Amino acid sequence: MKNLKDTTLDMEDLWEDDLRSRYPENKDKGEEDFRDYNDPARDTVREFYRLNHLYQNYDFVLQKKEQYTKLEKRKMSLWEAVEFLNTLVDDSDPDTDLDQTQHLLQTSEAIRADGHPDWFILTGFLHDLGKVLCLFGEPQWAVVGDTFPVGCQFSQSIVYPEFFKENSDFRDPRFNTKYGIYEPNCGLDKVQLSWGHDEYLYYVLKEYLPEPALYMIRYHSFYAQHKEGAYDHLMNEHDHSLFEWVKRFNPYDLYSKSPVPPNVAELRPFYEDLAAKYLPDTIAF
Repeated sequence: MKNLKDTTLDMEDLWEDDLRSRYPENKDKGEEDFRDYNDPARDTVREFYRLNHLYQNYDFVLQKKEQYTKLEKRKMSLWEAVEFLNTLVDDSDPDTDLDQTQHLLQTSEAIRADGHPDWFILTGFLHDLGKVLCLFGEPQWAVVGDTFPVGCQFSQSIVYPEFFKENSDFRDPRFNTKYGIYEPNCGLDKVQLSWGHDEYLYYVLKEYLPEPALYMIRYHSFYAQHKEGAYDHLMNEHDHSLFEWVKRFNPYDLYSKSPVPPNVAELRPFYEDLAAKYLPDTIAF
């Protein structure tokens, strides 16, 4: 008889297979081909991660939090922020050249089609909105890409781990041990992650959405943990419980990408009404 873990893994495999089967444009593209950084769709990916891993250190993260989490940059309506994202192509993502609004809608529409709660659908639509950091002049290596803890040893499970050798924290004895400055199982809320759109959007929306939604937003790019389990030693039981939502969300983010764009004009009224249920008319960024 299979144990619960095996059954859960089987269900996740079936669920992800089902998601891919609903997007026939990718019918010849298996799970292993998504996020293929050895053969990326664009040559910019490797250089992106070289810069990201060079500059994302503990001091940089604290500096950016001080700069941005006061949310004093600009107030915008949701759709003003969404329309800005149309100008951004994510250099860290090898899977798609669609604009960001289309990716958000592909993600949220896949969630909606599976009958999830409205806050889950809205989270799919909002999850990359923190990329408006680019509007404030931040380079993409400080906005997008996989996130990872700083203040402790960089895991080999992080994409392109060889680039961390040039990061100043790599040689700093305060930061280059397994736990670094942290206590075992201290909880992710006490851990500093590399700065980017996930952490920023968490601060933008933390007063408005349910906690599972906030975990999805804050940790959906933390692949070294939710795919590899590389930082179990820093997580507490509450994190593990909420990460089930992150894992539930991730296939929608990752495998719903398709070159066929959604009809933005047709879908916009639904998402404006949904956002009005949870968000204020203007949002502080």
